[in-house]
Amino acid sequence: MSNKILITGASSGFGQGTALELARRGNDVIAAAETWPQVRSLRADAEDAGVELTVIKLNLLDDIDIAYAGSFDVDALVLNAGVMEAGAVVDIPLQRVRESFDINLFGHLELVQAIAPKMIARNDGRIIWTSSMGGILVVPFLGAYCATKHAIEAIAGSMKAELEQFGIKVATVNPGVFGTGFNDTGAESYVQWHDADNAHVPMPDFAPTLTDQADPQEMVDAMVETIISDDPDYRTMRPLETIDVAKQWQETEWTQKA
Repeated sequence: MSNKILITGASSGFGQGTALELARRGNDVIAAAETWPQVRSLRADAEDAGVELTVIKLNLLDDIDIAYAGSFDVDALVLNAGVMEAGAVVDIPLQRVRESFDINLFGHLELVQAIAPKMIARNDGRIIWTSSMGGILVVPFLGAYCATKHAIEAIAGSMKAELEQFGIKVATVNPGVFGTGFNDTGAESYVQWHDADNAHVPMPDFAPTLTDQADPQEMVDAMVETIISDDPDYRTMRPLETIDVAKQWQETEWTQKA
């Protein structure tokens, strides 16, 4: 059955791969990109792939863009856009932290509040949040990013309980370390503000953690199945080995000392 699906952050990475595959399977996909150049590039990518996408501009810091995206009535809403800002918690500028929450959480929540009432009215719909392995565990020097994903986990869990009475399914997808370029950008994000001579905590070398990233197709395939499934799992984490790492972290939180 064909679904009408709105996906944010579709200009690259998981979002683009998922949008193109959903369209290839015959779904009506509204793919959102942050800037007009990205909109045009995504339209060209869809044409090259031989699929049809409705591509819209959606900057999650722009109320006009959010209002426009919120005007659509869709079967599934995929909240995938995000930013990663690196930096020690005691050093990272609060502007960067606030912007991370505004994009990863608050902009998406505003979009949910525009679209979910339409789902409630017809007693059907699916809302999928792109969280992260960082929504379950914590990565040092990515505390601000992990904080936004932990917040997403709380919001998604509450929404699941609140909206299931209306036949609305809420799920999360939790990527680990995949080679989309997102992690590489996040690892570099601090260079414009960081002052090594005055920082309270020295930054590590991220390079070793970026050398063996997984193939994004594994996550794209899992996201597509979660989005179109009639009975999706609440949480879908990939690569599969990351699941054990996350569970071990949760156990450690109950046993480690301060």
